[in-house]
Amino acid sequence: MAQSWQQLLFAHWRVAPAILAPLIPAGLELDTYNGEAWIGVVPFLMNNVHPRGTVSIPGVSKFPELNVRTYVKRDNKPGVWFLSLDAGNPLAVRVARRLFHLPYYNAKMDIFSEKDWIQYRAHRSDQTADFEGCYRATSPVFRAERGSLDEWLTERYCLYSADAKGRLYRCEILHRPWSLQRAEAQITINTMVRGITLPDEPPLLHYADRLDVLTWYVTRLHDAA
Repeated sequence: MAQSWQQLLFAHWRVAPAILAPLIPAGLELDTYNGEAWIGVVPFLMNNVHPRGTVSIPGVSKFPELNVRTYVKRDNKPGVWFLSLDAGNPLAVRVARRLFHLPYYNAKMDIFSEKDWIQYRAHRSDQTADFEGCYRATSPVFRAERGSLDEWLTERYCLYSADAKGRLYRCEILHRPWSLQRAEAQITINTMVRGITLPDEPPLLHYADRLDVLTWYVTRLHDAA
């Protein structure tokens, strides 16, 4: 697949590894930075989504999406583990669930610009999760320093998933390094993180205006010996 991620906010909270570890399936290891685990809420706009070698289809290839994610590794290869993904496109939800084994949910979503703020709303169709807020960049564009927390949180080039039988998969992702900016956000509703109480502290925020991405088919991982 080819796609563009636009008007994206990374909102990250520190979470005790002992809280996140039970949510990670056997065969994957929770990844930590200096002993700390992190959980991210990531609203953005998906655009130009299409199989490589074809063109995007108006009305199908552009929709809002919001991810709840943490970080894992397998065989020392770091990646992303999604706790949930909400999308404003029922077709995309069905395809991603079937082909990528990802926990997608249908949602009513809206994203628009107002002055220099990105306004974002998401309401999961089964009425179990909501997000409302606005965000904007507050700094010039920068590239994360090697070994920094900024790099650790964002520069991940695969995702892991599991099917209904617990079989694990890896999907390789290719993109240029993130062009990040510091950000501020006003989050008024956030019940997207289910089963975990986020710490009562401001999240670490990054903004990215656009990133063009290529993904491959998922590959099943062999069971550990």
